Amino acid sequence: MFMVGPIGFAVPWLLTALAALPILWILLRAVPPAPIRRRFPGVALLLGLKDAEAETDKTPWWLLLLRMLAVAAAIIGFAGPILDPEVRTEGSGPLLVVVDGSWADARDWPRRVERAEALVAEAGAEGRPVALVRLTDAPQVVVFQTAEAWAGRAAGLQPQAWAPAMADWLVALPEGRFETVWLSDGLDHPGRADLMSALQGRGTVRVIESPRPLFGLHPAGFQDGKVTLAASRLPADDPASVEVIARGPDPHGIDLELARATLDFAAGAARAETTLDLPPELRNRLTRFGIEAARTAGAVSLTDDSLKRRKIALIAATPDQEGLQLLSPLHYLRQALEPTAEIIEGSLTDVLLASPDVVVLADVARLTDAEAEATLDWVERGGLLLRFAGPRLAASDVSRFQEDPLMPVRLREGGRSVGGAMSWGDAKALAPFPEGSPFFGLPLPGDVAVRAQVLAQPDPNLSDRTIAALEDGTPLVTRKAVGDGQVVLVHVTANAEWSSLPLSGLFVQMLERLAVSTRAAVPGTAELAGQTWVPQVVLDAYGQATDAGELPGVEGQVLAAAMEAGPTLDLPPGLYAGADRRVALNVVGAETELRPALWPPSVPVEGLEGRAAQALKGAFLTAAAAFLLLDVLAALWVAGRLSGLRRVVAVVALGLVTLQPQGARAQDAPMPDDALALEATTAVVLAHVLTGDRRVDDVARAGLTGLGDKLWQRTSIEPALPIGVDIERDELAFFPFLYWPVTADQPTPSPEAYAKLNQFLRTGGMILFDTRDADVAGFGSATPEGQALQRIAAGLDIPPLEPMPPDHVLTRTFYLLQEFPGRHPRGGLWVEAAPLAEEEAPVGMPFRNLNDGVTPVVIGGNDWAAAWAVDDIGAPLLPIGRGMAGERQREIAYRFGINLIMHVLTGNYKSDQVHVPALLERLGQ
Repeated sequence: MFMVGPIGFAVPWLLTALAALPILWILLRAVPPAPIRRRFPGVALLLGLKDAEAETDKTPWWLLLLRMLAVAAAIIGFAGPILDPEVRTEGSGPLLVVVDGSWADARDWPRRVERAEALVAEAGAEGRPVALVRLTDAPQVVVFQTAEAWAGRAAGLQPQAWAPAMADWLVALPEGRFETVWLSDGLDHPGRADLMSALQGRGTVRVIESPRPLFGLHPAGFQDGKVTLAASRLPADDPASVEVIARGPDPHGIDLELARATLDFAAGAARAETTLDLPPELRNRLTRFGIEAARTAGAVSLTDDSLKRRKIALIAATPDQEGLQLLSPLHYLRQALEPTAEIIEGSLTDVLLASPDVVVLADVARLTDAEAEATLDWVERGGLLLRFAGPRLAASDVSRFQEDPLMPVRLREGGRSVGGAMSWGDAKALAPFPEGSPFFGLPLPGDVAVRAQVLAQPDPNLSDRTIAALEDGTPLVTRKAVGDGQVVLVHVTANAEWSSLPLSGLFVQMLERLAVSTRAAVPGTAELAGQTWVPQVVLDAYGQATDAGELPGVEGQVLAAAMEAGPTLDLPPGLYAGADRRVALNVVGAETELRPALWPPSVPVEGLEGRAAQALKGAFLTAAAAFLLLDVLAALWVAGRLSGLRRVVAVVALGLVTLQPQGARAQDAPMPDDALALEATTAVVLAHVLTGDRRVDDVARAGLTGLGDKLWQRTSIEPALPIGVDIERDELAFFPFLYWPVTADQPTPSPEAYAKLNQFLRTGGMILFDTRDADVAGFGSATPEGQALQRIAAGLDIPPLEPMPPDHVLTRTFYLLQEFPGRHPRGGLWVEAAPLAEEEAPVGMPFRNLNDGVTPVVIGGNDWAAAWAVDDIGAPLLPIGRGMAGERQREIAYRFGINLIMHVLTGNYKSDQVHVPALLERLGQ
């Protein structure tokens, strides 16, 4: 491309025609031709006469200049001028496209995929072999192939929720010379400098980065009774504020926003902190924190037991005596538990009403029948009853002859004393904790000795219920499961009367392992060692929580290392459960620092969007046309043919021609009311709401076209081509169904539009609201689209909604379905709540029975139009998933669309009794 300053020319050879302008000047100058001079004697009679109108014998210079400008503008316009074009030298040899593919790439992944596809296409046009690698994958042999072999692969790639393993890829780089284009996430990951050096040794390297800011949310902590929140950002420039949303289940298990806090970044500050004051009941329900509108795993922080301060009830047989604090049976328990738990004290009947997590009985031998019954019921529902021995329990005959439900083992009468002045033998030390014990892996201090204990009766189950023992094999701690809970007995006292165990740090660690308390600090190797941690929930790169599936468990040492270094391919971020607690492995740790990637000065760095090149061809050709119009007026004026009224008319006409705005596209032009009514009523027409976003509107139109094709093929419905409607201008009564893709910046409808929409809903129409954000948060207010939907829906007469019940008529109007995927597979679906019967409706509340049971509103975020969309030849327009699983997902999306349209057009006929036998046979009931 030929460059002149910031302007480049696509057809530069046409500029050589500018050299002919001087010749053109001479030619134009000779028109009209110069007169021939002849002497005529009669001219003397004309001397002294003056003509009222003079006509020049040469074209005026300013008219020549105007024509020259018109020709020059036309020449330059046809040469294809482009302002600020992206100039790139044509490469040669193999091309390696490197994509980091980390969680930081998720914030603009579609743009990265488009750029990668464009690079592969450019290499194909130049006949160059290509290879595409994602650094978050396991290292593999890099093979250069033709661009056709890589076509479409980039579209199937997705970012991963961990950092790229750059050091491992060093050994996988191919030999020989090749060019590299690196689509970087902008973070300085370990091994980046070494990988860059290796790539530069094989050829030129070009880097593409996104200028968009990146936010990371650190794990929440607990300090001074408040939740502490902190976030980091990159780059640290202007002041900024972000909203952090705390989410968790309500008493019915529905995920809700529980609290919200604002983090304010000062100018130049890379980190911001704040606190959140929540009551224990609310704090214990927290499951995750997330930065609003930030769609990355780094902007999400899962919570574990570190924030859930357990409510623990402490009950002793006798009240504490003043001045004898160290002899109190509860003193050491309070010292161990108060920093990390909510302590409750009182009678057993009273504390059970507060639903504690743990009840500790210190040398309590007997319970009343009412207390025993209430305690047993509480344990069976998941409580932990922790009992400590003592003189009263040793002297009691409880569970001597038959097993007590509130004791893990039967006890011998009198107990056992060793190491005292009146006993034989020395004090006993602890035996190593066996595998399978919750204390396995804890180091044994050498100064812990047991001088007295209560002994268990020999029993076939005794060894299975013993989780800690003395060196002579006698039980120290026994445990028994009761319903969903458990009963644990420590065979020594809770104070230092019978042993030195309460004086050691092992006492606190054992309480930790019994899930009596939790830590606010990040657990280390010692706390995690000796257990297998099973993933329960994992995060994808967009911060969406998914089921862990069949992922294997990991050893505690491996999990501890990952909590320091970050998640990996083999250990994704998520929530891991051990025998006694749950631990969250987040992408951004407590001490993680977001550092920008530093590139060598010789490596060019481009923006992800590329240069904003602007074609100037139209502007120059328009200028040429304008100059020619002015030339016409000027020539008429010079010839004396433009005077009076004709001059005024010509000037006005010229102004109208030059000022006329560019015509709108045919598909954007408003359709006359009569034409719209005719087109919408001569056949079944599916309509979509125009959002103003051309890309979203095009996908919506293509999606309804694809759904219409399937309706033609599989049902008796034969819809015409879909129509885009403007809710402010068009009549909606002609359509049975509206697909409304919600965008974040969509304007709020006017009162007139709301009136039409409400009339449409009341007269049998259906609107499918699609927030297209199920890959982030599903239906809710956690995304800009969800907030826009709430704003738009505020003026609509929408009935009460509920999640789609399994027996809803939409699950069987044509196909039998239990899932409703679009481009995203797992988003929820909300429909009108089941109407109350007249006799069930509360007094003063009307019951609903709208339009033969057709729900007027369906709300979700699975991006159904993208799954339905087809191109001009009927092929799928956008990729869905991978391989056969993706095609299966697209097929289920089509089936949901068919069910939806059949539901709109036929009502609830599938709910009648005629079809029940066939449906039951299909369902296998």
